[in-house]
Amino acid sequence: MENRFEPKSIIVTGGAGFIGSNFAHWVIDNQPDVHVTVLDALTYAGNLDNLSGLPEDRFTFVHGNICDADLLDEIVPSSDAIVHFAAESHNDNSISDPAPFIRTNVEGTFQLLEAARKNGTRFHHVSTDEVYGDLALDDPVKFTEDSPYFPSSPYSSSKAASDMLVRAWNRTYGLDVTISNCSNNYGPRQHIEKFIPRQITNILCGIRPKLYGDGKNVRDWIHTEDHSSAVWEILTKGRSGETYLIGADGEKNNIDVLRAILDRMGKQSDDFDWVRDRPGHDRRYAIDSTKLQRELGWRPKHTDFSEGLDDTIAWYTDNESWWKDAKDAVEAKYAAQGQ
Repeated sequence: MENRFEPKSIIVTGGAGFIGSNFAHWVIDNQPDVHVTVLDALTYAGNLDNLSGLPEDRFTFVHGNICDADLLDEIVPSSDAIVHFAAESHNDNSISDPAPFIRTNVEGTFQLLEAARKNGTRFHHVSTDEVYGDLALDDPVKFTEDSPYFPSSPYSSSKAASDMLVRAWNRTYGLDVTISNCSNNYGPRQHIEKFIPRQITNILCGIRPKLYGDGKNVRDWIHTEDHSSAVWEILTKGRSGETYLIGADGEKNNIDVLRAILDRMGKQSDDFDWVRDRPGHDRRYAIDSTKLQRELGWRPKHTDFSEGLDDTIAWYTDNESWWKDAKDAVEAKYAAQGQ
């Protein structure tokens, strides 16, 4: 493809978190000429163990906050691109305390955009399909790049705001940007407050899994490795100013996912507890990734959800030391919320 962008050094914000760390590993494994600098504040969702095994000659870790303009002035000039994963991302937390979501997702994105503008640095912004709100369960329509924004929670509202900032910096200042909005990720290294790892680790700990509402809420699942490859294609081949939706046609309702986990872990299909629904709980997400596939030639590799789920269960089973210390605190927080 003509005019392919070929960065030699990239900053990955939030690179000690779930999706960001998987992207850092993917780049190191698949792009041998690229140096990766991870910038992460190491909040509760960041974990240095997520970066273990990355080679010292191609990887640098910087402990810091994306809101720190002076720090950004130090590290951004030597990089060709910023890939912006850093975000407060857990809906339940945004409902109980929205302030950190505004600081990180809105102010932090602003500071990064300004640093990129000062240095002429290409900027890729990783966002979510939740900015579009939700779809009816019986509606065949999927989200596209032209879907209107209709966020439901403080989290999705903060991500919608950050998307708008990125577009404004492109139009007003001519900053070289791309945006991706992705469906729900799953795979290794995901914090155990999230749906799939919470169910898996509950079973491993002898705790009955919990399911919100009626369990019919639909999420469009994509393996984090497929998300990583799509982000790289957009960064290097995407048209400046454009948005690309990332999805792998993985629509599943929550009760079916939970029952699949129960079955694979030797439990009965009804071996869980119902809990009250989350306020403003979106009913269905579904991504149409036609533009990404047509324009950039990207295709997902992990199209068998059952196989991906087996691998994910095996990872959490084999890596108890990675999540065990956080488990009690996570469940105590949920218990206090009646969930």
